[in-house]
Amino acid sequence: MTPVTSMILKIGIFPRVNIRRGGPVTGRRARRKPGRFSAPLRSSPALRPRSPQQAARPSAWASATPHPGRQFPAMQPIPGRGVRPRFLALAIAFFALSFSAFAQSGDSPNGLQQGVGRPEDSSLPGAPGESSPLPESPSQAPGPAEQGLSLDDAMKAIGPDPAFRWDPFFRTGNISLSGHHASFSAAYPGEQAPVIFDSREILSLPAPWLENGLLRFPESFVAGIKRAFDDSILSEQFRYRIAAIVVDPGHGGRDPGAQGTHTINGKTLTLSEKDITLKSSLSLYSRLSAAYPDKRVLLTRDRDVYPTLEERTLLANSVPLKDNEAILYVSIHANASLNRNARGYEVWYLSPDYRRDLIDKEKFQDSAEIIPIVNDMLQEEFTNESIMIAQAINRRIGEAMGRSLPARGLKAEEWFVVRNVRMPSVLVELGFVTNPADAEILNSEESLKKLTEAIYKGITDFVTSFESSGGFIFNQ
Repeated sequence: MTPVTSMILKIGIFPRVNIRRGGPVTGRRARRKPGRFSAPLRSSPALRPRSPQQAARPSAWASATPHPGRQFPAMQPIPGRGVRPRFLALAIAFFALSFSAFAQSGDSPNGLQQGVGRPEDSSLPGAPGESSPLPESPSQAPGPAEQGLSLDDAMKAIGPDPAFRWDPFFRTGNISLSGHHASFSAAYPGEQAPVIFDSREILSLPAPWLENGLLRFPESFVAGIKRAFDDSILSEQFRYRIAAIVVDPGHGGRDPGAQGTHTINGKTLTLSEKDITLKSSLSLYSRLSAAYPDKRVLLTRDRDVYPTLEERTLLANSVPLKDNEAILYVSIHANASLNRNARGYEVWYLSPDYRRDLIDKEKFQDSAEIIPIVNDMLQEEFTNESIMIAQAINRRIGEAMGRSLPARGLKAEEWFVVRNVRMPSVLVELGFVTNPADAEILNSEESLKKLTEAIYKGITDFVTSFESSGGFIFNQ
């Protein structure tokens, strides 16, 4: 009898109690008091008392039993009691068999091997104390062409100063370079495994493996990862992106813009458009600069001065751009009306019917006939993108302000600044300084901050959509 079989018999997988109508009960349960089972047995309709004739009739099983024991009425397991010990015994037996089979295979009893590195420190492959739940397989040696590279050699081959992270428990790693990421898992030598690149592309490459506690990288794996990084970095050089954002606080200096005076709660409140727009624009500038350190965020004025409209548009049009770079123009204003009941915010864009020259004719001297075609295409692109910016800002202000500030919708107009900048552009009217309710909102630090934050979110929504698509229409 093997030790495992002996263990099974000892823990009682083969029960010593045979519950059968008319049969004897032997072993430990035969010595138990009948009162333990009496209440549940009498309550069951299936457990009826036996007749005298049935009791007098001996059982073949009973006559063959060397220790007949006492006779009981037909007994059945009590629901919820007789099953649990057997499941427990089966579970113990299963683990015992697994342990016995594993011990006979010659591997280490705990099945653990040294891991490679630490999740937080990629510079320590094979660090002592780390462990991996999956054993290595040294019997599967790689072929002559796939001897494998060390971690240092693999990283040097992939690119300049890549970042590497390794999880020894899950045996997964991540390689990062220039904002791109490749995630992989270790396997046995010669096996193929998927590599997830930038969370959107799956590469099938020979997987790295563990050898004496250290990671080894197949040469074809390193070549495939390097090619993916190089292709992505190269494509970014030609992919359209937003390189600059111009924020234009309306009016300023000698031009106060719209003004309104109100008596609220016994106090006189006077608002000037130039002060509101400067305060909102400075806050918007800070938010955009923090969110986009790789982009140029410009202000047409950062204090109470008056740049002319021509100077504002000239500043925007003079920003140097590469062939795959774009620029946005957002002008902040406050509204006014002779009707003191007029209130709410508006977002304006250039009317699609307005035609202008957007193409630098010096770039097309050899193909003058295509200038009108390219100019129309660019004009359509700028109009569509201006509408998209206006929609994003309008939606975000509506979400932020709710019913406290009515929405007056999107509107098209040929304002000077939006028609003279050669880029997508919008003009935002925050509210009416001539309306008492709007004046309270514009004078409130908290409410003006909510308005500015909504404009910021609208701009970032557009930037994200533009850059993820690679430039919408004109780039397709």
